[in-house]
Amino acid sequence: MFITSLFGFSKKCNHDKITPEVEGGYCPDCGKLIKNEWYITRCSCCGVKLKAVIHNGEVVPQHNYCTNCGSDEYSVEKLGKINFIDINYAVLKKTEVEDFIERPFTTQCWEEKTALKPKLLGQFL
Repeated sequence: MFITSLFGFSKKCNHDKITPEVEGGYCPDCGKLIKNEWYITRCSCCGVKLKAVIHNGEVVPQHNYCTNCGSDEYSVEKLGKINFIDINYAVLKKTEVEDFIERPFTTQCWEEKTALKPKLLGQFL
């Protein structure tokens, strides 16, 4: 246990069983809700598509400079759906979504004052 924490090895789930063709779902290994998001990078100068990679959790172009104009500035676009033209340039990022069921919530109720007295409901036998 100490050796794994010393070298930084952790048992973090990669969500390999969530396939790229689905929009998202629950991972059967860790039980978390996962959403598949596709990203593409473009050169800010000429607008040509650049091959995207994930480096330290951030979407960046594979090469430092544009192969078309030599610029080092880029923009990242989130794609709604992937198509076969962009598949060679896009990168898939699997993000964990906070499940809305686990959030604590409160309920309020109030009683209106009326002249009628409430009657108890009869129990059905």
